[in-house]
Amino acid sequence: MRLTLIHPAIGRKPGQKYIGTWQMEPLPAATLAGLTPPDVDVKFYDDRMEAIPFDEPTDLVAISVETYTAKRAYQIASEYRKRKIPVVMGGFHAMLCPEEVADYAEAVVVGEAEAIWPQVIDDARHGTLQKIYRAAERPHLGGLRPDRSIFRGKKYLPIGLVEAGRGCHFKCDFCAIQTVFERTQTRRPVDDIIAELTRLRGENKRFFFFVDDNITSNMRQAKELYEALIPLKIRWVSQASINAAHDEEFLDLIARSGCEGLLIGFESLNPDNLKAMDKDFNTMKGGFEVALANLRRYGIKLYLTFVFGYDEDTPESFMQTVEFAKDHRIYIGAFNHLTPFPGTPLYDRLANEGRLLYDSWWLDDAYRYNMIPFQPKRMSPEELQRGCLEARKAFYSVPSIVQRSMDRVNRPDFFMFWNFYLINWMIRGEVAARDFYPLGDPLWQGELLKA
Repeated sequence: MRLTLIHPAIGRKPGQKYIGTWQMEPLPAATLAGLTPPDVDVKFYDDRMEAIPFDEPTDLVAISVETYTAKRAYQIASEYRKRKIPVVMGGFHAMLCPEEVADYAEAVVVGEAEAIWPQVIDDARHGTLQKIYRAAERPHLGGLRPDRSIFRGKKYLPIGLVEAGRGCHFKCDFCAIQTVFERTQTRRPVDDIIAELTRLRGENKRFFFFVDDNITSNMRQAKELYEALIPLKIRWVSQASINAAHDEEFLDLIARSGCEGLLIGFESLNPDNLKAMDKDFNTMKGGFEVALANLRRYGIKLYLTFVFGYDEDTPESFMQTVEFAKDHRIYIGAFNHLTPFPGTPLYDRLANEGRLLYDSWWLDDAYRYNMIPFQPKRMSPEELQRGCLEARKAFYSVPSIVQRSMDRVNRPDFFMFWNFYLINWMIRGEVAARDFYPLGDPLWQGELLKA
């Protein structure tokens, strides 16, 4: 049996290269390849960096779909389906919008693939694919072994992606994670993670990104992992919630285990906005200032994310936030507009209030990346989009980059000092590249084929 795995691009901007900072290894594809029986011939194509050979013989195509990639995924699926090749789709968007995804595929995986994929392959062998495969419960992640051989010859950013846990226990109203995993987290056995890191070090990987939605959701097991990481002497980054900044044992362990930085969602400086998004825990135990001071004491570099568009935001909010980020000399920052993903409490609330500007923004031909798909309360959609762009320009200006590079936390050694300039300069070069980026390929001439 021949299986083709596809990672779809968000879209295409004719005549321009794909966004460089988006080109990391797609771990879900490697996970799926690792779950596939060894007698299946697996091919993998990354739509972001190579042409897909639609006429290459195959028996089944599998596409992992995110909301931003849905339109392009349906284009790709239509190319295969008009060639009479069955398509199975899964991923986050399939869990958020299974009925929509089912319109463009012979089969849809709703849930995590670990417990479902062997049956999908067996049914495909016998020509008995079911329309919907739904996981009865969250799978155990023991024994998970992604097959990264599918990445050979492809030029990804030089960072190894590893999954230690999946899900998050918080209920932030804009976040699709809590919708999909129902505020739960599962974790891989520590021994499995250490074995995977050891293999990757043998392949000359030295810098790692734990792609967990929140590395602190199960703090006890998380601490066991960081203790086990210490002898490996690796460098790593990940995503965490701000409550962890008040746990001294956690901070000590991650610092000794090689943590170079954390992505933390600060989201807003306005307490009323935080309350509206169910993130008022951000202000716990003294709030941002205390949390930042704790993280600095342990030398943790920060990637802070901010979101604009909640009801208390005004045109003045953007530069107030930028000045806060510059004053605290954070390593990198994201200044993005609020995005209502389907299935989230935010999406439902805006729909009920009549504030959504598109029925399904991710499929609408008039929508482009970073356009505002809803009506903000205290500014126009255009003001919100422009404010985010100006915030990014200000934060990634040359004076800001130079000023932040001089901070002792951002330059503990030559490696991180060099990467500070490399990363900030890369983001600076793309600061406006994402605005109005098409979803899907505008030059695609086919017809979306519905099942």
